[in-house]
Amino acid sequence: MVIASIDIQNGKVVQLKQGAELMLQRDNAGELAETFDMYGEVAVIDLDAATGKGSNAGMIKPLLRKASCRVGGGVRTVAQAQELVSIGARKIIVGSSAFRVNGAFAVNVAFLEALSKKIGRERVIVAVDARDNEIVVDGWKTRTGLPLVQSAKAVEPYAGELLFTGVEREGSMTGIDLEPVKQLRSAVSCLVTAAGGVSTIGEIEELAALGCDVQLGMALYTGAITLADAFVRSLNWKKGEISAPQIAPQPSALLPVIAQSVDGQVMMTGFADREAVAETFKRKRLCFHSRTRDTLWMKGEHSGNTLKLIRVRADCDRDALLATVEPAGPVCHTGAWSCFDTNRDYTWRFLQSVIAGRFRNPTPGSYTATLDDELAREKVREEAGELCAAATHDEIVWEAADLLYFTTALITRAGVAVEEVLAELDRRHKK
Repeated sequence: MVIASIDIQNGKVVQLKQGAELMLQRDNAGELAETFDMYGEVAVIDLDAATGKGSNAGMIKPLLRKASCRVGGGVRTVAQAQELVSIGARKIIVGSSAFRVNGAFAVNVAFLEALSKKIGRERVIVAVDARDNEIVVDGWKTRTGLPLVQSAKAVEPYAGELLFTGVEREGSMTGIDLEPVKQLRSAVSCLVTAAGGVSTIGEIEELAALGCDVQLGMALYTGAITLADAFVRSLNWKKGEISAPQIAPQPSALLPVIAQSVDGQVMMTGFADREAVAETFKRKRLCFHSRTRDTLWMKGEHSGNTLKLIRVRADCDRDALLATVEPAGPVCHTGAWSCFDTNRDYTWRFLQSVIAGRFRNPTPGSYTATLDDELAREKVREEAGELCAAATHDEIVWEAADLLYFTTALITRAGVAVEEVLAELDRRHKK
């Protein structure tokens, strides 16, 4: 898949040539993270921490609530990695610490083993950055003498993924050197993400054919490659050609698409060709290819019940897509909320959306609309007491529902999203 990179130096988003020469600089890290998240995970790299010149932790933390992020740069302890996971990082990238033991250069098995046990091997990414097939560390400034492939094989038992950067071509827009990528892909069975010099869509297709993901930096920021094009080209369309129904001639390969609401409910399934995926990103509404009509169609184009796109992810084989969406109304042609169920799940997120709607557009007789901050706080205190006093099963259910309702009204008035509360609970769980 395609991973967009946000490299941070001195509080700015930057792109450097070979890790040294500043090529461009931006101030909109939050906006970039939200945009990039639509297409895949976002790599957030603290360049100052990587080179021991400071930290951008205060800038990085808010990004973890805006996107699915893998975080790296200066992660030197297990406790540091655990803290990043607890505040929302999906994966942790380690480099220098993986190849230094007591001041000498070697694979730090003790560190990697402790890290994988604490946060899970699937969350560990080891950066096998190399110059002339030799591992380099400290922001690519220090040669280690460690051979690339041998070192990659040594760290694989503790990592779910390897991130390879060909330092010679990083930021140069001169094309990636595919030979070390091929060697890595043949040597290990874990995921491999490649970076360094990628400048064309053709290279992304070549990497995908090798079974590798790609991390984009300079090509993305300069506009040489768009994430939408990169995403489409990285998919396994050959499998789509094999599995496409033969009941009628197909104009191109088709991949299955599952539409899922933000709160996790499966809404519908369909099929998409290259055009449909591209149009989905262009319109920010989920599009499909109609097999019966052999044409592009956007869900809800006639009924108005569109599916607003939040993000798209491919499965591990890149031959199926999961689209997270916000439905504008019932999804099924029968009028049901989901094609797989007649009822909408009543989730905490849905409750907040209803309450927020009443606050925005109060209707005559709406009790919710009368709940200002003071009254909401008063009712929370009252209902908390009644819940504690409840004796029977039914009483507890009733009072708990009241307390949740008024609590949700209170946090909504305060501008706090349900997702933020759930993220904090998740943080505590991962501690």
